[in-house]
Amino acid sequence: MNTKNNYQTAFAFLTILFFMWGFITVLVDALVPRLKDVFELSYGQSIMVQLAFFGAFFCFAIPSSFLLEKIGYQRGIILGLSIMGIACLLFYPAASMREFWIFITAFFTLAAGITLLQVAANPYVTLLGDEKTASSRLNLSQAFNSFGTLIAPIIGALFLLSDTVMDSKAIEKLDESDRIDYYASEALTVQEPFIIIALILFVLAAIFGWKKLPSLIKAAPVGGYSQLLSNKKFLLGMLGIFMYVGAEVSIGSFLVNYFQELELIGSIQNNEFLRGLSSFLLMGKDIDQLDAKAVLGSFVTLYWGGAMIGRFIGAFLMRFISSGRLLMIFGLLAITMIVISVSSNGTTAMFTILAVGLFNSIMFPTIFSLALNGLDNLKAQASGLLVMAIVGGAIIPKLIGTIADAMSTGEDGNLTGQGLGIAFLCLTFCYGYIAYYGLIKRES
Repeated sequence: MNTKNNYQTAFAFLTILFFMWGFITVLVDALVPRLKDVFELSYGQSIMVQLAFFGAFFCFAIPSSFLLEKIGYQRGIILGLSIMGIACLLFYPAASMREFWIFITAFFTLAAGITLLQVAANPYVTLLGDEKTASSRLNLSQAFNSFGTLIAPIIGALFLLSDTVMDSKAIEKLDESDRIDYYASEALTVQEPFIIIALILFVLAAIFGWKKLPSLIKAAPVGGYSQLLSNKKFLLGMLGIFMYVGAEVSIGSFLVNYFQELELIGSIQNNEFLRGLSSFLLMGKDIDQLDAKAVLGSFVTLYWGGAMIGRFIGAFLMRFISSGRLLMIFGLLAITMIVISVSSNGTTAMFTILAVGLFNSIMFPTIFSLALNGLDNLKAQASGLLVMAIVGGAIIPKLIGTIADAMSTGEDGNLTGQGLGIAFLCLTFCYGYIAYYGLIKRES
């Protein structure tokens, strides 16, 4: 097999990985509102799920890059998939025992596996061809990641959000037999999708073990991390990843709750188009028979769907517009959508916040590839540092959740139902920085 065909085969296999970790990451988002209800958590407490998930990126990114130097990209991918499969199996006892700490452990382990995949796959894609087209190539790969994020909210709405979760007072009123049946039903709702995912991940690990891919990793120089941490241009890219992931996850995690604050369920049920769209997204389900969270959650598909469409569009536009310039434009448009959303109500507020997904689309792969430009044999180590910056997905949503809790409580101590809209405004600072990074990289 010649080098070009070998690279194309490797690229095709990697797109499967991008799909899977996109799917799983957003499925975690769908669990946030469910766990909030099951364990009766505040916004700030419920985002502990994301803190555990994205905190693992911070803990394991650098060790992953060291590991890749020893075992190579392909073995790193196999190990990452195996760790993810084991983590998905942990959701079985977590759901059976209804223990929040086991859920947190499962999320942390799952993210450790994804971290290894991120550190391996992102730079690997940039190496499968000319560096000048790396941003376009990574955007195309990430489009399949977005395809996974498009499907995940549908699965989450159908399996994780479709039934009404009882609070502790309602459960106490059940007799022992009904309580046992309720707990069993609750557990099965979470267990089934994650058991299936675990099996798929183990099959993928076996496929990657069988198929030989090109080994492109280069020996890193001594003191590579010191060089990177003293490189101002690279550090700006790290901050860009931190800001982007934090903003994207904040919106994705709280969209269902934001729609609840906007009291959109009545508007959806009374509008023929919105009813039909929700039913279509839920594969023909009668929305009157579903919990409100499932109906609202169906529209989250549009947020992630916009990211998928935007990446295909972005990969095309980068043939004519520099990646930095396009990043700046999309950052400014994301700010515009947030401002319109929080200053309006009803379906206008809903569709403008969903439109942020479209402009999120190119941000991660473009920032990532721009930060790696010109680093040559430092790319494996640089990738570890960039993936470590994904911890923004833990820190910024926690901050947004805390602000939402504070702004949702009036002077009389009662909930005002307005906190998330105000908290989302804070995300304009994140997108403002991303636009700035695009500005200084506009010739790239």
